[in-house]
Amino acid sequence: MPGLPTRVTRSRRSLLKFAWSAALIASPALLPATALAQEAIRFGAPLPITGPLAPEAVKQQQGYDLWAETVNSAGGINVGGKKMKVEIVYTDYQSNTPRAVQAAERLITQEKVHFLFSPFGSGAAKAASTVSEKYGVPTIAATASSAQVYDQGYKNLFGTFTPNETLTEPLSDIVTKKAPGVQRVAILARNDLFPLAIAQEMEKSAKARGLNVVFFEKYAINTMDHSSAIAQLKAVSPHWIFATGYINDLVLIKKQMADQRIEAPVVTMVAGPAYQEFIDAVGKGAENVSSAAWWHPAARYKGTDIFGTTERYTKLFRDRFKGDPDYGHASASVSGVLFQMAIEKAGTLDRAKVREQLAAMNAQTFWGPVKFGPTGQINSLEPPVFQIQGGKTVVVHPASIKQGEFKLSVK
Repeated sequence: MPGLPTRVTRSRRSLLKFAWSAALIASPALLPATALAQEAIRFGAPLPITGPLAPEAVKQQQGYDLWAETVNSAGGINVGGKKMKVEIVYTDYQSNTPRAVQAAERLITQEKVHFLFSPFGSGAAKAASTVSEKYGVPTIAATASSAQVYDQGYKNLFGTFTPNETLTEPLSDIVTKKAPGVQRVAILARNDLFPLAIAQEMEKSAKARGLNVVFFEKYAINTMDHSSAIAQLKAVSPHWIFATGYINDLVLIKKQMADQRIEAPVVTMVAGPAYQEFIDAVGKGAENVSSAAWWHPAARYKGTDIFGTTERYTKLFRDRFKGDPDYGHASASVSGVLFQMAIEKAGTLDRAKVREQLAAMNAQTFWGPVKFGPTGQINSLEPPVFQIQGGKTVVVHPASIKQGEFKLSVK
């Protein structure tokens, strides 16, 4: 297998257009000319820069870069009284999980990063966690919610997403209270760790409330034609359609649902509708599609981190990238924030001591309260449930950040 390409870079344009090579390049935005000689803290970030998960990589990089740029503009991370700049080393694993594992090992052993961000998604994060555990490198997973990622007894893996049931349980409560006539649930799930795990949690949540799961079908990764599964789904006349996958999957599924004129009182998709790209791609077909995520710009958290508040984080993101952040961006940024807080509290780059600070973390951030459970997965958040209404995402739960009421698609 050819060597994995690696760079230090910063922009969306660089993600999409640069020809990747093995050479490292220090981004001027991350390392100003006056600080090029300054010792830096190196963070490895394996991302699916090419392949079907590439849109997710753009979000992750933007989130990491916003944190790094904000830290560096403030002088760097305080390590025992010494300010050190941040370098982020990106590598493309081409949306391929085995390559993600290889990328993680290369970042640690060849690029000599101090700390690691996990690859995208639960499946790749779990696979790569064996590498960070092997070398004792503290690693934060910004996009891994499945409990199966954290069940290996590892000490160096931490995650910013609460377990999958924290999304399906409030969704199920809302639907059963709003629409007691909803009884028949159809589930279509990407056969991948996170999408399948959350579909299985949805099945549990539905059955626990006496709902009848009349359809549960898995589709293969990279499926481009869902028409057969959608036809089967339509035949069971569901009241609630629940589809899982990543943004390209869910855009395609929603468009092919429209082609077959399939409707239901409730349509939920996790997690594509959290992204503006989903709304733009699906258009009117996105109306009243519901979802849940781990963060929303409507949140009003006050933290002690470098961003301070949700509002300030959102403003900085808008100024930098000319659009609103979603949970993918924010989770990447808070992953950097948590490393920064742990390093500054430890007063050293010693990996074992930084890991101890992460394990003991109990902090308020723009992302919300952060405390990791015994497995390393965060257990301190109440994720928002939202719905697309009038072409915008509207939070319907929890009450503290609620923006509107849940609506049915058809009566």
